[in-house]
Amino acid sequence: MRIPSLADIKKELKYLNEKELIEVVMDLSKFSRDNKAYLFFKLFERDNPRLFIEMVKEELDLAFMDANTKHYHVAKKSAQAIRRKLNKNLKLSKNKEAQAELILYFCEKMKLYGYLEFRHPVIDNLYKIQLGKAEKLISGLHEDLQYDFRLMMENLND
Repeated sequence: MRIPSLADIKKELKYLNEKELIEVVMDLSKFSRDNKAYLFFKLFERDNPRLFIEMVKEELDLAFMDANTKHYHVAKKSAQAIRRKLNKNLKLSKNKEAQAELILYFCEKMKLYGYLEFRHPVIDNLYKIQLGKAEKLISGLHEDLQYDFRLMMENLND
């Protein structure tokens, strides 16, 4: 079976009436939790643009609190799992400012919860890669925002 292109799908969606379109979107949201989350953020971010950031931060906070950091191996696995959650959520937003803020928040929590104290190469590399991603995102933002984010990055690089 050949999967049609997005352009073909877009053409076909134009032929649907409102009721059929709603039904298709609802069916799509039932397939995966990611689809449902994406739909939720797209519908409600107009009313509260910070909603996405607040919800992801809350989810990261819970993940960091539940993580086991007694041993470096378990801490490494926990950090990788939390990073996967972060990356999954970053896909839901096209806003570069929000993505940079969430990545820096993740790095801040890694430092706060003592992950960097293990001096484990995988944990250190994970941290450095996330800082690099944030740096790349920040460089494409407005100068005022760049200044604010660079101040946050200096605190994380200490």
